[in-house]
Amino acid sequence: MAGPGIKIIASNRRAYHEYTIGESWEAGVALTGTEVKSLRAGKCNLSDGWVDIDEYVATLRDVHISPYTHGNIMNHEEKRPRQLLLNKKEIAKIQRAIEAQGMTCVATKIYLRGQRVKVEIAVAKGKKLHDKRETSKEREANRSMQRALKR
Repeated sequence: MAGPGIKIIASNRRAYHEYTIGESWEAGVALTGTEVKSLRAGKCNLSDGWVDIDEYVATLRDVHISPYTHGNIMNHEEKRPRQLLLNKKEIAKIQRAIEAQGMTCVATKIYLRGQRVKVEIAVAKGKKLHDKRETSKEREANRSMQRALKR
């Protein structure tokens, strides 16, 4: 994802541990000026971020963007709900996946594409404890194979 003109601000590593990630989408975010300045400084936490869909409006919730240090009294609220900019077809597809398959929608990355702030959201299914253990075993096996190949 980190191609030319893309600067990753924050990644939700916890989501990859807690969920099996399915299909993902890129969405714009409706932000205030101080939020954008704070994001450019890298002051963001996505670990609790999730997406709520209500009547064809997607809302990003529980994403913590720290207040801008040089902001004034009109600085933004840290965990306010932020509207995502998606088309109706994309929102309907996400909503169908959430309702039919018992999945949730989480924010996986927030990044700058040129001058614009974008969020990568994905539908995800929660992992059980044994699934998490299995994933970590596979990851460790892949690491040991890579080490063996280097030697």
